[in-house]
Amino acid sequence: MAIRIKKLIVIKQVQNIYYFYIKRPPVLAAYIFIEGSLAMNNLNSVLIEGNLVRDPEYRTTPKGTGVCKFPIASNRFYKQDDALEKEVGFFDVESWGKLAERASEIGRKGKGVRVVGRLKQDRWQSKDGKAMSKVSIVAEHIEFRPDFKKDDSSTDNQADQPEAEGYAEEENLVPSF
Repeated sequence: MAIRIKKLIVIKQVQNIYYFYIKRPPVLAAYIFIEGSLAMNNLNSVLIEGNLVRDPEYRTTPKGTGVCKFPIASNRFYKQDDALEKEVGFFDVESWGKLAERASEIGRKGKGVRVVGRLKQDRWQSKDGKAMSKVSIVAEHIEFRPDFKKDDSSTDNQADQPEAEGYAEEENLVPSF
């Protein structure tokens, strides 16, 4: 049974968390009821695709937990004054535990990667007392693009087939997993 509060329709209540639907604009959200007032949950989620800038660095903490850090470059293309412009962003990624082990084994400079994770901000003071900060991505899921290699078995039969007019000859690419 839904409870109506002005323009809100409360769908579900679990302990002090209320899940509800707002009629206009249509939004599904969750609020936490804290000390007599509603507080909205914050969302910290990142999805980014790019290429590794250099080989991943793997190390272990004093407690034995694996940490893998690597930077990725992500390209953004946009049109400005009838010209295609390119913007490159560089992002530091870190992964922990088994995910860190797998990332260090599979990852290498130039390899395509998709990272799902959250933003983390580190803050510190420099030697001269200036406040410093750095934002990085903590990976929760990592996918590496497969490597493609030429398939030599089908190149023998291509000499007998005529080339299609107006099209360049395509290489036979097979993913290697």
